[in-house]
Amino acid sequence: MQERALDDVFADIEQHQDESLQRLFDYLRRPSISAWGEGIGEVADYIAGVLDRIGLSAQIVPTSGWPMVLARSEPVPGTPTVMIYGHYDVQPPDPIEEWISPPFEPTVRDGRIYARGVGDNKGQHFANILAIESLLRVRGALPCNVLVLLEGEEEVGSPHMPEFVREHRDLLDADLVITCDGPVDESGRSMLTFGVRGVLSFELRATGANRDLHSGNWGGVAPNPLWSLVQLLATMKDAQGTITIDGFYDSVRPLGDLERAALDNLTVDIERVKQSLGLRDLDQPLDRGYFERLSAWPTFTINGFHGGYGGQGSKTVLPHEGIVKCDMRLVADQTGDEVFAKVVDHVARHAPDVEVVRQGSMDPSKTPLDSPFAAPIAEGITIAQSARPLIVPALGGSLPDYVFTRDLGIPAFGVPYANADESNHAPNENLEVQRFFMGIRTGAAMLDRLGAMGKGD
Repeated sequence: MQERALDDVFADIEQHQDESLQRLFDYLRRPSISAWGEGIGEVADYIAGVLDRIGLSAQIVPTSGWPMVLARSEPVPGTPTVMIYGHYDVQPPDPIEEWISPPFEPTVRDGRIYARGVGDNKGQHFANILAIESLLRVRGALPCNVLVLLEGEEEVGSPHMPEFVREHRDLLDADLVITCDGPVDESGRSMLTFGVRGVLSFELRATGANRDLHSGNWGGVAPNPLWSLVQLLATMKDAQGTITIDGFYDSVRPLGDLERAALDNLTVDIERVKQSLGLRDLDQPLDRGYFERLSAWPTFTINGFHGGYGGQGSKTVLPHEGIVKCDMRLVADQTGDEVFAKVVDHVARHAPDVEVVRQGSMDPSKTPLDSPFAAPIAEGITIAQSARPLIVPALGGSLPDYVFTRDLGIPAFGVPYANADESNHAPNENLEVQRFFMGIRTGAAMLDRLGAMGKGD
């Protein structure tokens, strides 16, 4: 059995558990908040040093924003090159008062590590770094070629990833990329994901008079910018859940047979989901499958509606301006540029006085389920965890995987290690201790199985 072939590596991982935990704590104690620019350079230097010390050749590559950390193994001829992607930046810890223990002082409670970044994503990519170290320590060489790419701007939307990839293609000569980020399925089972949705964020801004007005003196005389926005929004999505912007769905790639079969294999207790959220129904259209919604369909979300008086009691005011903050989750083969252009055209036709302000975007990504790398990755997960992973065509959230699949032309896979309730982006972010160790085992087993397939395969 292949599991027996990894007994020596798994034993080494277990032998070094206490040391591995303390080294993770040392990493987590170092703030690296990209939104604030706090600690970014110091942590990039730190993790590059860790990669050097375990036997890789690491370098810090500047960008127009925060730097990338890139490390490469010694060549292993005849095997594929696996890129391990992660991000060393973390979310701000606010609100601080809701943390039970300080966000940058790792604490273990009830079998979980609590710290900012432990699940998203320091703990997960550090598990892969320790997997590489264990393979080198036990075997003296890796089973395949490995690149480690750690980004410092993922938590602010990866704005410089496309530029970095364009300028440094020669450094990124990989056959596939694996990202270990996000939570496992709510059932606790591991997942092998093949894509992510993209995201487009924008504001709609309407103005009326040059100041707020008395609604009795000016109502019916001066236009109300909030009504302008309400009426515009009503032309953009109907009550049945269909986004009615001309051409919005034109580029949406239909589900293939393998993808539809994989989605049909995923299970969820809809009644429990509704009960936990206090919902009577899911969003329209009601006949659309739960996982199909998250994997295969784009969305249009109103994130916030701002304008006029929102305080206690009433104030008979006619607002002079209004702003709606929106996002759209995109699916293959939509792009942020294409969809934003359609939004602008729609607004120009229906509400020409409303301004559309783009906030940012990240394109979707999708890898074919029949990729030759899928089977060895799934086998590695199964060997390490004694259970086969769920096959998920695409996640509902967003990652910069499009720079790999579209710009580099290589398949991208996601293998999350964190518990489903990791509270990433929230106070008391956590990672189960045993899931951290399982991540080390899984990282080692995936590399072992990918190396066994050979370059030609």
